[in-house]
Amino acid sequence: MTTEQSVPVGTRVVLRYRLPAGYSHPMTDVIGELVSLEPAVVVRTAGGRLVQVAPEAVVALKALGARPIRTGEIRALENAAAAAWPGLEQGWIDGWLLRAGAGFTGRANSATPLGDPGTVADPLDPDVHARMREWFAVRGLPLRLLLPDRLARLPHGWAPSDEVQVLAADLDNVPLPGVATPVTVSAGPDPGWLSLYRYRGAPMPAEGRAVVESVLGGVLGFGRIGGDTETLAIARAAVTDAPDGRRWVGLTAVEVAAAHRRNSLGTLVCGALLQWGRDHGATHAYLQVAAGNTAARGLYRALGFVEHHRYRYATEPVGPLA
Repeated sequence: MTTEQSVPVGTRVVLRYRLPAGYSHPMTDVIGELVSLEPAVVVRTAGGRLVQVAPEAVVALKALGARPIRTGEIRALENAAAAAWPGLEQGWIDGWLLRAGAGFTGRANSATPLGDPGTVADPLDPDVHARMREWFAVRGLPLRLLLPDRLARLPHGWAPSDEVQVLAADLDNVPLPGVATPVTVSAGPDPGWLSLYRYRGAPMPAEGRAVVESVLGGVLGFGRIGGDTETLAIARAAVTDAPDGRRWVGLTAVEVAAAHRRNSLGTLVCGALLQWGRDHGATHAYLQVAAGNTAARGLYRALGFVEHHRYRYATEPVGPLA
C-alpha cells in the first residue's frame, strides 16, 4: 500500500481508516479525490461528500487510476465548449449542432453530435447528409464533422484528422494565484492582445476576430501580460454552463511571445484566467490541445489538468465513397 506522503493532492485514491470504538467493524474504506493531507486527510467522494480523517486514524492511502469518464460527461462538457466557441451561426439537424464561422478554426466550422441519446442521426443517412451538406455549402464550407469519443462513429470512407485532447480539472485542485498578478483581464481583446494571437502559427485573419469574440449564454475574459508597447502573453477564457449543471471555464488562444517563453508566463496568464473563471462561478476548467503538442500538455498537467476525452475531425471525401 502507498502512504499518504507519496500521493499528490488531486489524485483519485482509496483511503482506509480506523473507526472509533463501538463500531461494528474496526476500519472502513472510501474512494474519491484527495483534497488535502493536512491538518487532516480529506477525500471528496464521487457524490461530492467530503470525508475528513485525522492523520493518526489513517491505515493506508493508495493512488488509483483516473475515474472513468461517462459518455454523458463527455456530451455535457462538449456542449459547454460549443457555447464557448460557437462560431457566427448555429443550427441543429437531427441531433447534430452545426456551426459556421467564416472558415476560421475547425471547431467553429463543423458539425458535432451533441443531441440527447437516441436523437443523433447517422450522418450518412441520405436525408440527413443532404441537409447537413446544404447547410455548410450555403455558407461556402465543406461538410466537416467534429467527433468526440463515444458520441458518434467515424462515417465509413471518411478519414479522421487533427486528433485533439480535451483536458479538464476541478478548480478546487488547481493552484490559483493568491496575490495580485501582472495579468489584466478585459471583456474584449485589445490591440496588444490581437497582435500576439496566432492560429496555427499565422496571424489571425480579419474574419477571425468576430469568432474569437463570440460566446453563447456565457461570459468572456481576455487575459494579457504586457505594457502599452509590448505584449508578452495572452489567453482567452469563456465561462459557460453544461447541461448537467456544471459551470466550466475554458481556456483557448494561449500565446507567449517568442522572446519570453520558458519564463512561466503561460502558467501565469492561465492561472489568472482560471481565478477569473472561479470568480464568475466556474467550478471546473477545460482546454483543448493538439495530441502532438507535448510542450503545451506538460504546462497544463503542471496546473492539474488531466485528459477527459479526445475528439477528431473528419471532412467529407471528394468524389464517390469507397
